[in-house]
Amino acid sequence: MHRIFTTSVASVYPHYVAKVEKKGRTVEELDEVIRWLTGYDEDALRRHLEAETTFEDFFDQATLNPHATLITGPVCGVRVESVEDPLMQKIRYLDKLVDELAKGRPMSKVLRSPD
Repeated sequence: MHRIFTTSVASVYPHYVAKVEKKGRTVEELDEVIRWLTGYDEDALRRHLEAETTFEDFFDQATLNPHATLITGPVCGVRVESVEDPLMQKIRYLDKLVDELAKGRPMSKVLRSPD
């Protein structure tokens, strides 16, 4: 089991916030991205952060967006579509979305919708 699986989302969340705010994006946009991917509403997301839910439990309880498979490309030197472990792939999806948000990609592109 990879260490990130048992890491709390709340412990990584401030790093996501710092990354996007440093590039002029907002916490609201970050939360929108997380909610889009996981299917959580604002209250559920807050509860998971307050409860310090692990990534494993966070994604076990999530309803992954059906368009998440449209998230492709490299993150941390690995192509997300090539990640074999389902949980690690979901974590990499989140990393990729946060990266795109921080890089200034338009929200309509970050929140993929099929053409």
